[in-house]
Amino acid sequence: MAKEKGRDWKQCLLYIGLILGLLSAGCSKRESEIAAPTVGSKAELPTESEEIKNTEPIQETIEPFPEQETADSPMMEVIPGHKILIATDIHYLSRQLTDLGSGFRYMVEHGDGKVMNYIWEITEAFVQEVIREKPEILILCGDLSLNGELESHQELAEYLEEIESHGIPVAVIPGNHDINNPQASQFSGEERLPARMTTPEQFCQIYRQFGYDEAISRDPESLSYVYPISDNLWGLMLDSCQYQSGYYVGGMIDTGTYDWIEEQLDAATEAEVMLLPVSHHNLLEESQIYEDDCTIEHSERLIELLLGWGAPLYLSGHLHVQHFMNSDREWGGNSGIDEIVTSSLATPPCQYGVLYFQDEGNFRYHTQILDMDAWARATNQTDICLLEFSNYRVPFLENVFYNQAHDQLEKMKELGFTDTQMGRMSQVYAKANCYYYWGRAVEIAEQLKESREYKLWSEYATDSMQAVYLDYILEEAVVDYNFLERE
Repeated sequence: MAKEKGRDWKQCLLYIGLILGLLSAGCSKRESEIAAPTVGSKAELPTESEEIKNTEPIQETIEPFPEQETADSPMMEVIPGHKILIATDIHYLSRQLTDLGSGFRYMVEHGDGKVMNYIWEITEAFVQEVIREKPEILILCGDLSLNGELESHQELAEYLEEIESHGIPVAVIPGNHDINNPQASQFSGEERLPARMTTPEQFCQIYRQFGYDEAISRDPESLSYVYPISDNLWGLMLDSCQYQSGYYVGGMIDTGTYDWIEEQLDAATEAEVMLLPVSHHNLLEESQIYEDDCTIEHSERLIELLLGWGAPLYLSGHLHVQHFMNSDREWGGNSGIDEIVTSSLATPPCQYGVLYFQDEGNFRYHTQILDMDAWARATNQTDICLLEFSNYRVPFLENVFYNQAHDQLEKMKELGFTDTQMGRMSQVYAKANCYYYWGRAVEIAEQLKESREYKLWSEYATDSMQAVYLDYILEEAVVDYNFLERE
């Protein structure tokens, strides 16, 4: 389905070079004592001419992503259990809903890091990789579409049909972007125009062969259902989206749905099968920054039900960040339920989860980065950004986060930051946020904490979201969130 978009490879290379040059601009000055500004006064910041200690706070370019796992790698050894692939937040946009004009490009460049300009190729490469991986099932944890466009769902379903034609079942649940979304859009020239929204009935009809038709049980109050992954394992597919007057209002489980969940727990006990619960929204407060938007409201009841039943693992998405947490974190995480949040397939590094789940509840999980470079070569692509996607995706995401930080600093001119300081602060924020999204912030935590740019954020721009976010990144940077094993 991919078509040649007429992108100029020279422009692409120039674009990558420009961003890399911008983000690698060194700062060879030394750090001096920075006095805290008094209320109503302009901050006394170190000038660019001061002779101060030489520091290089963060590596000038992000380390390359690990190579794909080889046959000698522990990740590729024969692992017991059901092999399940998990992808989430694809945010697919129908190709017919954009002319790739300036309106679409603005959305990509000023968005939240999704590589929407290559979402068609990402989806095609993912389909082929799933077919090669041969899992027992592919689970998609919601936000299948960009903003719930009917054509986007219909087109994505065609890709899923190709996966199922190779004997690999697919099970989906909706996300907050997928149904009755007034932001459903199409792009023409400079304009962003309304597109057809998708109703709950249309969603269920489009994806009927990807979970709903095979369901053991359907919740009458929502689009939740139970999917038989195997004779000994059921997927508890939970629709965590709540609507008011037909439109999405938040992540929550309806009271009636809780009654249905209790019935399914009893049925699983009677059938002597293990349950694997899945939702779009997070069960636990995985993010202190976005907990109001990402965590299921009043999830205490759901946690209590699942713990009482003995469910060991919960899968979700929505956050776009690679993360995991245990429900009894305060007590060491040894007796609670583990939740794994798989990062967005559409956001660099464009990865998905590989889960080996055993009938007794033991599991092993790792992420796998989509090998776009290999797909581009195998399909004779000519776009240099696709052929060297592993080099393209890093500056792409850094540029998005750099712009977010720089735009914020531009609004804080009263602090008196120089252009160089704003550039370096934005660069460090971008790098730290990239590593956090990838679940690898532990690798740069010490460098970040010691950097002069972090100190400028924390001491002078303390009221900004970026400063708060950097502190949270450091707090969470304790492990690599791309691997989890429970025995």
